[in-house]
Amino acid sequence: MDTTMKPAMTTAPAMTSMPRAAVCNAYLQEARSEVLRYLRNPGFLLPVILFPTAFYLMFGVVLSHAEAPGMARYLLASYGTFGVMSPGLFGFGVSLALERDNGLLTLKRALPMPPAAYLLGKMLMAMIAAAAVIVLLLVLAVGVAHVSLTLGQAAALLLTGTLGVLPFCALGMLVGTLIKGQGAPGMLNLVYLPMSFLSGLWVPLQILPETLQRIAPMWPSYHLDRLAMHALGVTQEPVLQHVVVLCGFTFGFLWLAVRRLRRNG
Repeated sequence: MDTTMKPAMTTAPAMTSMPRAAVCNAYLQEARSEVLRYLRNPGFLLPVILFPTAFYLMFGVVLSHAEAPGMARYLLASYGTFGVMSPGLFGFGVSLALERDNGLLTLKRALPMPPAAYLLGKMLMAMIAAAAVIVLLLVLAVGVAHVSLTLGQAAALLLTGTLGVLPFCALGMLVGTLIKGQGAPGMLNLVYLPMSFLSGLWVPLQILPETLQRIAPMWPSYHLDRLAMHALGVTQEPVLQHVVVLCGFTFGFLWLAVRRLRRNG
């Protein structure tokens, strides 16, 4: 009896492990399903993309460009940051909260797929949406506001926005683990809008009270905005500290969110 059981016991781990090709395919299929799901839901995706472009068109092009031509470049960075925040916070946080409520997250956990595929699929979709926001803003800036940008500056802003969405994915994920699906949009707006204002995305920090200027570095949006300003040549300050802080925010929020999911689902 022992001799017949030993082969089964020794081969069980090999049977339960997935081949590398299957693991890669699971990641690809999960990312594909997330992209298709949001493309088929324009009621969510279009406001996320068009909201910041409408703001930039009004304030960065129509109102500011005639009086201060340099303001269009400045607001390109600010509204680029503002637009990048939304796919991470809402695309990740709201959907995660809803999927926890309706049991979809529990079902995905039971499927034979890598646990990280679910999260990476959502992050990829957020990065695609963030890149679309930046591209639209660049088209408005160059084509309508006639902002003079080099190819390197445009590429730097696109890279900054595409990667800069990740801290807000992690923050949205954390919020999505803390509240129910119906309350997620309202709670995330309470995070999104005040953080944008306090980071100087709507009005320059210099005209805000000194107390608010001092606490601005507390917000990840402030550091992403400084990177966007540097990408467009608005500022020449060192950027390494902002990159380090954003990485810290990303891993910190992600660690808290994963810990919360493991405990409470």
